[in-house]
This record gives sequence, structure tokens and C-alpha cells, in this order.
Amino acid sequence: KYSFDFFANRYKFTTAKTDVEANGIAPFDPFKERKLDHPTTDGETLTHLLKASLGTGILAMPVAFSYAGLAGGIIATVLTAFICTHCAYVLVKCGHTLYRRTHRTAMSFSEIAEVAFENGPAWGRRWGMPTSYCIRYGLFVTYFGTCAVYTVIIATNFQQVIEHYYGSPLNLRVMIALLLVPLILLSWVPNLKYLAPVSMVANIFMGVGLGITFYYLVTDMPAISERPLFLPVVQWPAFFAIVIFAMEAIGVVMPLENQMKTPQNFIGICGVLNQGMAGVTLIYILLGFLGYVKYGDAALGSITLNLPIEEIPAQAVKILIALAVYCTFGLQFYVCLDIGWVAIKDRFTKRPRLVEYIMRTLLVTAAVLLAVAVPTIGPFIGLIGAFCFSILGLLIPIVIEMITYWDEGFGPGNWIVWKNVIVAIFGVIALIFGSKSSIQDILALYS
Repeated sequence: KYSFDFFANRYKFTTAKTDVEANGIAPFDPFKERKLDHPTTDGETLTHLLKASLGTGILAMPVAFSYAGLAGGIIATVLTAFICTHCAYVLVKCGHTLYRRTHRTAMSFSEIAEVAFENGPAWGRRWGMPTSYCIRYGLFVTYFGTCAVYTVIIATNFQQVIEHYYGSPLNLRVMIALLLVPLILLSWVPNLKYLAPVSMVANIFMGVGLGITFYYLVTDMPAISERPLFLPVVQWPAFFAIVIFAMEAIGVVMPLENQMKTPQNFIGICGVLNQGMAGVTLIYILLGFLGYVKYGDAALGSITLNLPIEEIPAQAVKILIALAVYCTFGLQFYVCLDIGWVAIKDRFTKRPRLVEYIMRTLLVTAAVLLAVAVPTIGPFIGLIGAFCFSILGLLIPIVIEMITYWDEGFGPGNWIVWKNVIVAIFGVIALIFGSKSSIQDILALYS
């Protein structure tokens, strides 16, 4: 003890305490400091996450498997899910790190990017604001377009069933316009806490619809040996393009985390994110595998189109899918609302609640009018989604990670750098082939 005290006094040794601890002040805990009027539980957040990832894109999984084969499709789906989940995990992890650095309790996707650059290396600080604007407007355009496409999907499914019974064609634009009031009412749900039951109902509708679809797939199913296990790897990029844009939900990740009562539970090995994506991946694999075994290369862009429309269970699938998409509209719309309200709230401080609901109504009306004007908007939004989701969902998160931990290092052998190079290559492939597929759809539409 004498020897230690001698050297400690001579060389001014001190215990490893931070400046905050040395002053007797507890370190900043962003999770304890977060104050929310209506926080969501882990279960409610998981419900929202499942609904965000189980969109109508899952119905294209049999087509995706036709590019990779049965075994190849399973491997590629797991790989895609792992990369998409990892990028979402990276975004949230960086957010939590930046919360503590800047003493904030919540940040949006765009704010995380801005703060990361502003607190990162000197050469990158001027890119904080431009990156924030690009993320904000990219997400807004993508999800606003998605809302318009969802309106068309809902109207089209109802139209097909009604036309089957009445035998006369219906005007799709009229069907879309009739959805205006129901969609406005859905958009008035005040927050994610109260939207959780709607997402639960959507999950039930989607689950029952998929259950009936699975029944059709396993009835009189051909032998598995009739389908190839692997197809040429050169076709796999088309698989990745379909699955990424079906599974990707980067726009809802931070809004969900920001509204959580226990945001630290969003990530982690058994966190909400991993739980949700594990379940989603299993359902994607099952539908893709069984759909490809059943229909092979004859599988259509939406597996429900392969079902016999004259049969009541198949009609029920279309109605259930339409209702599930309607309920999902509120969650997709929340991303647009969150971005739009942050942009204008400082200008309307006297009656903010009234202004917010006026904005909700106007945004929904604009989305419906866009769908009425261009009912064939799907391929165009697909092109925007291919561009935005590849960049925002895969490339931007790894850039944020590099900037956030620039001064701390990238692990033994710079493994984080090499890992991010692989993700970047994957993202570029998705960007190229996703854009190519959407452009081909647009050309086919007007040819």
C-alpha cells in the first residue's frame, strides 16, 4: 500500500472516473430523461414493426424465388433479412450513442445523420445539414408515394371482387375517391400508442389472408423435386431487388424507437428489432418457398393473382389483404406526418393541434388525389423506392456508423470497415437492379 500511495502521489494517478462522475453528477441517461405523454410498450412497438415489414411486397416472394431456386431463395432471404436488420440496428445504435454525447433523448433518422456529421471529423462537418435534408425529403417522397400506391391497392382489390359479382366494370378512379373519408379518419388517430390496435387488426387480417393463401398453396402441391434448388447466381440480384423493397422499413425505425417507453429494448440480441425481423423472415421464406413449389415460373407478381377469383376463399383473401393495407396506411402515413410536422411546427405555436390535424387532412387528400390522377403510379413509386431504400436503408446507416465512431476506431483489423464495404456492395447491387426492374415495369406499362 505504501508503494502504491508513493507512486500515486508522485505521478498523480487517479481512478478512472469521467468528469461528470468526478463532480458528483450522475452520467446522462437519455432513456430515463425521455418524457412522453403516450409511450408505447415493447409489445406495441413489435406489432408496428411487424406490420411495417409485412406489407404487400411479401406477395411477390414466389416470383423472387423463381430467380434463385428453392434452397437459393432460403439462403438469399436470410442474407437479405440479416443485412436489412443490421442496417436498422446500426442506425439505432448510433442514435443511442449520439443521445449520450449530445444530451438528447430522441432523434429522427435525419437528425442522427446531421448530429453524427456535426460531431464527427472536421472534414465532414459541413455535410451534416445537406445529408439531413436529403434523408428527410427522400423519406417523405418515398412514403408519401407509398400511401398513394396503398390507396390504389385497396381500391383494386375491392374492385376485382365487386366486378366479379356484378359482372360490369367499375371505374377505378371512383373507387379510389371513395376511400378519401375513411383514410382521413384513419389519419386522425393521434399517435402511435393509439395506432397500435389498428396495426394489430392489420396483422390479423394479413395473417388470415396469408393462412388462406397457404391453404391454396399446399393443396395439390407438386413434388418439391420438380423445382430447382439453385438457379444461376447472375439471377440473384433480381431476387435481392424484390426482397429488399418488400422487407425494408427503415423509415419507421426511428419513429417507433422515439415513442418507446423502454427504447433500450429496441436493440439487443433478443430486442424488439431482432424478434420482429426473425418472425418476418420466417413468413417470407414460407410463402416464397411454397408459392414457387406450387406455381413455379407461372407465379405472378402478387401470388393472390394466381388464386381462382370465382372461389369465395380467394375472394376473402383479396378483401382481407385490402383491409390489412388500409390499416397499414396509418403507419406509413405517420412517417410523412412526422417529417412534415417537424418542418412546420415552429411556425404555428398558437393552435398547434388544429394546424396538425389540418396538415393530416391535406396530406391524405393529396395522396388520394395523386392516386386518382395516376392510378398506374405503382411502377413510378417503385423506381423512387428502389433509389431511396437502397441509399437510405442500406448505404446511409453504414456511413453514419463510420462517422459516429471515427475517433473511437473500427475494431480489430478495422473489421467494421470491411463489413461496411460488403454492405455497400450489396446496396449498390440493389440500387442498380431495383431501378432496372422498375424502369422495365414503366416501359411495359406504356408500350
